[in-house]
Amino acid sequence: EVSVVPIVGMGGVGKTTLAQLVYNDENLVEIFDFKAWVCISKEFDVLKITKTMIEAITGEPCKLNDLNLLHLELMDKLKDKKFLIVLDDVWTENYVIKKPFNCGIRRSKILLTTRSEKTASIVQTVHTYHLNQLSNEDCWSVFANHACLSSESNENTTTLEKIGKEIVKKCNGLPLAAQSLGGMLRRKHDIGDWNNILNSDIWELSESECKVIPALRLSYHYLPPHLKRCFVYCSLYPQDYEFEKNELILLWMAEDLLKKPRKGRTLEEVGHEYFDDLVSRSFFQRSSTSSWPHRKCFVMHDLMHDLATSLGGDFYFRSEELGKETKINTKTRHLSFAKFNSSFLDNPDVVGRVKFLRTFLSIINFEAAPFNNEEAQCIIMSKLMYLRVLSFHDFQSLDSLPDSIGKLIHLRYLDLSRSSVETLPKSLCNLYNLQTLKLCSCRKLTKLPSDMRNLVNLRHLDIDGTPIKEMPRGMSKLSHLQHLDFFVVGKHEENGIKELGGLSNLHGQLEIRNLENVSQSDEALEARMMDKKHINSLQLEWSGCNNNSTNFQLEIDVLCKLQPHFNIESLEIKGYEGTRFPDWMGNSSYCNMISLKLRDCDNCSMLPSLGQLPSLKVLEISRLNRLKTIDAGFYKNEDCRSWRPFPSLESLFIYDMPCWEVWSSFESEAFPVLKSLHINDCPKLEGSLPNHLPALTTLVIRNCELLVSSLPTAPAIQSLEICKSNKVALHAFPLLVETTVAGSPMVESMMEAITNFQPTCLRSLRLMDCLSAVSFPGGRLPESLKTLHISHLKKLEFPTQHKHELLETLSIRRSCDSLTSLPLVTFPNLRDLIITDCENMEYLSVSGAESFECLCYLNICECPNFVSFWREGLPAPNLITFKVWGSDKLKSLPEEMSSLLPKLECLVISDCPEIESFPEGGMPPNLRTVRIDNCEKLLSGLAWPSMGMLTDLYLWGRCDGIMSFPKEGLLPPSLTCLFLYGFSNLEMLDCTGLLHLTSLQQLTIIRCPLLENMVGERLPDSLIKLTIERCPLLENDAA
Repeated sequence: EVSVVPIVGMGGVGKTTLAQLVYNDENLVEIFDFKAWVCISKEFDVLKITKTMIEAITGEPCKLNDLNLLHLELMDKLKDKKFLIVLDDVWTENYVIKKPFNCGIRRSKILLTTRSEKTASIVQTVHTYHLNQLSNEDCWSVFANHACLSSESNENTTTLEKIGKEIVKKCNGLPLAAQSLGGMLRRKHDIGDWNNILNSDIWELSESECKVIPALRLSYHYLPPHLKRCFVYCSLYPQDYEFEKNELILLWMAEDLLKKPRKGRTLEEVGHEYFDDLVSRSFFQRSSTSSWPHRKCFVMHDLMHDLATSLGGDFYFRSEELGKETKINTKTRHLSFAKFNSSFLDNPDVVGRVKFLRTFLSIINFEAAPFNNEEAQCIIMSKLMYLRVLSFHDFQSLDSLPDSIGKLIHLRYLDLSRSSVETLPKSLCNLYNLQTLKLCSCRKLTKLPSDMRNLVNLRHLDIDGTPIKEMPRGMSKLSHLQHLDFFVVGKHEENGIKELGGLSNLHGQLEIRNLENVSQSDEALEARMMDKKHINSLQLEWSGCNNNSTNFQLEIDVLCKLQPHFNIESLEIKGYEGTRFPDWMGNSSYCNMISLKLRDCDNCSMLPSLGQLPSLKVLEISRLNRLKTIDAGFYKNEDCRSWRPFPSLESLFIYDMPCWEVWSSFESEAFPVLKSLHINDCPKLEGSLPNHLPALTTLVIRNCELLVSSLPTAPAIQSLEICKSNKVALHAFPLLVETTVAGSPMVESMMEAITNFQPTCLRSLRLMDCLSAVSFPGGRLPESLKTLHISHLKKLEFPTQHKHELLETLSIRRSCDSLTSLPLVTFPNLRDLIITDCENMEYLSVSGAESFECLCYLNICECPNFVSFWREGLPAPNLITFKVWGSDKLKSLPEEMSSLLPKLECLVISDCPEIESFPEGGMPPNLRTVRIDNCEKLLSGLAWPSMGMLTDLYLWGRCDGIMSFPKEGLLPPSLTCLFLYGFSNLEMLDCTGLLHLTSLQQLTIIRCPLLENMVGERLPDSLIKLTIERCPLLENDAA
């Protein structure tokens, strides 16, 4: 039932680009529960594909390696979900038709790109979309855009355009070819260069001769030599691998592929230039479908990957070929692996052939690479003496390195990230050429080798996510160091803060920890933070572990002398124990500062003057426990210029301020572009808020119980939340789209606001915790409302006399005591209905002529007086999920479920002791999941109607009368999962009643204390996973 939509076209025609446009459409967020992008590639590995799909869905590593268990896991993730999955570059139809996809609900979609018409015709459930080559005109548009032809009309431009159009004709309508050639000619305006491309002999080669389309081979042919080498190096990456810019640049640097920089530039800057050049020529593309949105990733088009692979020849070898180790020869210099198999190192002949390797590279794929062969690492580090790059990334079984690591004197790049290493050998400090040492997420590594100062060429030390407690002595000797995640200030001179003084080339982010260990303020000055002009993000942290009494003046002096360079963009100060902040923090010369966070500064009673920071966009102030007042000094000091305070601030967060009482001295022109204001947990705050915020769109006030204020004049506000701040006065917000209010006064105020201002844009409304008798004005909901959540409003008079045409989601929890029935006819477009803990709710009212076409989800929970559904059934033809919980008086399910609920897929019945049977006439034909909890009468007289699609059955106990289960033929043969829990008197599991379940894959039995016999003892052959827990008699028998 899942729709499979194939996009078919030749390589390079834009299938993936089209799929990306669909995948990234913002409107899909509301349509699908989740979406995932999975690259398939030629090397068809169903296990790897399934793992990749699970990881794409969950965003977490999947550690399963059994295909059947992976299928079960995937089915579990897709079950009852509406999903969009893109399968990119499919070469075979085998995987697409597998059963797991059918666990999703209707209208789930699989978008599939393929070059194979046969594959598309087999898997399609709707018409195939054929993507043809571009016309010459469209292809010219792509080419000209990438070539950046001048719009000025002159003789040279006209000639170049004429030649370019002839080149485009040879691209055969492939946008990738047009992009690549256009990018190559971007900086060339000589007619001779363009004619050389047009008349090149490469055009005459067939694809089989040059192994890729001629246009791409031609693009490579005209690359400068240094870019050729860098591009071919990328053949080490698997197809569709997402890589980060800095990651690749560090590898190029280690392999000496970067030209020596001119004075004043760094190798890294040269690498960035190379990388950007290859992007502009379309050799690399920005990934717009990454599963890791915080990472800026790039990919190579599969045709570009084919080109790099063909050019790599015998010099480059990937893990896909490790099973053919005989192909490795003495020419091989670079080896990569996505799944390491150390067995090839057992072959002395192979080891002899790879002894000249320069690269031994683990490809990040979140798979715990086994390293069980204890000799393998010793072989690598004692035989491969010419290595420049060595990566054991993700080798979670690697807990130590041998001393022989110190013999790899040519090594420039060592990656042990996400391994289990606990210590590093002292010999590692003999690697004098080492440029990059990556130890990211080595969770057991608590210290670095004591002689780290010997690594004089080290440029990048990645220790993010490690529990390192102090730095080794002499870190100042690492004068070339550019990347250091954090520096832990020690108590001794040789690892104190002044060691930072020699690290003048640090770039990017830096966190300085344990600043309480600075014993003299002059030591902080020797750190020379003002000279570190390349640091753009700085965190200064005091751990709060100083057992001695605080020297407030020392704390102030230390922070004063840690003043960063004016290039800083982000600053966080955490745990500072001084009584005031230094003046430099508000200096308008910090014109690049975008983000500032002040956290846990317990002794500061006033804020610095921050209003004159011209570029500040995000400001967070939290847990300043002695701050009582925000006054005029917050906006500007006496010496500042005359511009408006906080001219660029967009987001202001003020959290957990137990003593803050007053926000005063408002500047009328302050915060001109503030969009988001959050004030949380400030129990003593009273008085006023800024009164004019023209750009504000989001306002959140929580747990400010004394705040007495009219909300700011904010004509643009769209999202409003006021919780446990009962004295705040509401007024008109004409553009308000969503609002949440809690507490009696606030709910009353909201009802009054709705009465007075009749909002026309309000889409979502949440009302909570009101003891007063309230009602909606005129007995109507706001006409624009689509979502309404009501919680703990027992005296609310719910409007049932008028239709609410736009309402799609209604949730009522512990509210509306006067409501005994809910007439569904008043909600013709309702999709989700949830009624929870409504003591007086008795039934749903249905008009005989109505059909509720939109209703998809219905949940009646803990309504003890709920007695019935409409006697003629519930006509909801698109209902997918139906749950009834804790209805003690309910005796039956809706009648005619088979015909009135044809699309029902999930049914849950819990704690409904009076229900004795399923309705006559059978159950819905598409029912897949049934869960029955603590319904003794229903389970005792269980007679299953036909459920030919049922796959998952969960039965929970409190059924004293059931001693044997199941009767033969009772359960439907379609079951794949059977779960039994808490059957206190169950003594026997009749396996003969399970043998006809030929699809059963999971059987789980938990807390059946008397179960001691499995009669027949033969289970279905299809069973993959059997779980038995807390069944002592059965477990003892098995033992």
